[in-house]
This record gives sequence, C-alpha cells and structure tokens, in this order.
Amino acid sequence: MRLLIDTNIILDILMAREPYYKDSAQISKLCETSIAEGYISTLTFANLAYIMRKELNPEKLENVLKTLSLLYRFEDLTATDINTAASLKWDDFEDAMQASIARRIHSDYIITRNLKDFKNSEVMALTPSELLARIDL
Repeated sequence: MRLLIDTNIILDILMAREPYYKDSAQISKLCETSIAEGYISTLTFANLAYIMRKELNPEKLENVLKTLSLLYRFEDLTATDINTAASLKWDDFEDAMQASIARRIHSDYIITRNLKDFKNSEVMALTPSELLARIDL
C-alpha cells in the first residue's frame, strides 16, 4: 500500500499534537514496518521547516530530515506536478500540488486530516483513523 503523507500528519507527530498524535504515529509505524510505503513530498519538508522554524535550529532540522528519511521516501515536486496542480484550479494550490504528486506516484491514498481540501482529488484522501480502520493489523 502506497501512501502520500500530508504535512499536517507529520506536524502532528513532530509536535505531538493532541488528539491527533496517536493515530498519526500509527501511520508512521505502518511505514516503519513496511506494511505501507510512505511518501512525503519535498514540498512537505519545506513547509515543515518553515512552520517549525522557531523550534528547529539547523542541527535539529538535519536530525528531523534524517529521521523522516528512515521512515518515508521523499518525492520531488516536478514542473509537471505544478502544471497539473494549476490546471486543477483548486482554492488551495499547495493541496493541489500534493494531489498531483499522489497521482503521479500512484499512491493508494493521501493521508491527511483535511479531507475537504482533497474532495476533488483522483487519489482518495483518508484521515489516519480512517486508514487504520480499513486495514487489518
């Protein structure tokens, strides 16, 4: 099972945001144990670095990158992804780029807490709890 993990899920884990942490961490565990292939777009990492800039000095940022690299595969944002996202004409361009990447890598699901943002995505979006309810562990 191939998953594109949205930025908010990674933030839930890194910032231990309740009440979302437990289910988001379970998604990470699926990727760590190879039950799922987890992908993060390079756009997500750039967003994380920006959002957490006060908490992450350069050394901590490097450690986060190394840790995430052990659990997930990073997928580059391409010019085709940007063009595809623009043609979708979604209100949130960043979400359109994530959906474009998910489609290109043949992701089974986009894992996010913002389902409404992906209602028009070709790749189905699920919350962590929805995915966990669908799989038999």
